[in-house]
Amino acid sequence: MKHFALAAAFATLALPALAQDPAQDKVTLILDWFVNPDHAPIIVAQEKGFFADEGLQVEIVAPADPADPPKLVAAGKADYAISYQPQLHLQVHEGLPLKRVGTLIATPLNCLMVKADGPVQEIADLKGRKIGYSVSGVEEALVGQILKTAGLTMQDVEMVNVNWSLSPALIAGQVDATIGAYRNFELTQMRLEGAEGRCFFVEEQGVPTYDELIFVANPAKMDPDRTRRMLHAVERGAQYMVNHPDESWELFSATAPDLRDELNAQAWQDTLPRFSQSPAALDQGRYARFESFLHDAGLVDSVLPVSDLALDVGAEQ
Repeated sequence: MKHFALAAAFATLALPALAQDPAQDKVTLILDWFVNPDHAPIIVAQEKGFFADEGLQVEIVAPADPADPPKLVAAGKADYAISYQPQLHLQVHEGLPLKRVGTLIATPLNCLMVKADGPVQEIADLKGRKIGYSVSGVEEALVGQILKTAGLTMQDVEMVNVNWSLSPALIAGQVDATIGAYRNFELTQMRLEGAEGRCFFVEEQGVPTYDELIFVANPAKMDPDRTRRMLHAVERGAQYMVNHPDESWELFSATAPDLRDELNAQAWQDTLPRFSQSPAALDQGRYARFESFLHDAGLVDSVLPVSDLALDVGAEQ
């Protein structure tokens, strides 16, 4: 789903927002990757002037390295970053001073993807098969839980690091399944390349539901009022998209020529129902359950309270 070609186009997208009222509060938001439909409410909020309405001048930055945004926020070099709930848990356990302050995409996007006409038609068919992945840790924990539903263990499969080449490795037959593919992009990408894919949704295979994309901040450096205003603007962006989907697509896709291709157009439709309509709201149980899941999987050595992982900025006025 990642598009390196969008880097230059996105840089030009962010520039007009910088020439605004100097009295506005300036904040920096680093995306998790180059702009794509996953970021739509943010871009719509920028283009519609919703951030400006909140007295904010938001600089939206695409990272040179997708691993950098949380680290930059933790170090105080940016105000907010788009990150992932599963990674947040691990980063907090590693000592990074980060907390979730808002939700962008409120459902998992990750899935275990197979060829629709391939040898894996049910989870039990994974026995003796190869599963491609890109990031160790959480993805292996997801696979372990999925395998449990069919009475299998990690010893029954071979995990193969395909280095972000998920769809190509599956299409070429190098692996029989992949974990880490985003359901709103990779299925369409496979179809455009002449293959049909199928997803086993992680949340339907025993994995606790989680927020795929979140806003994170360093709580010691975060301004709560600015955070509330930023999230309110994003909320307005998400609401506008639901109320005016066609106008929102035209607004979003006009910000960069590469966004108007078939892959992004379909991804827009597939992602639209997954955006949080109340990004500041916090489901504490969701974070507690996923923390326990990671502990049970052996990825963290203790269970932290939700207050160490996430903030409900709307309740702390």
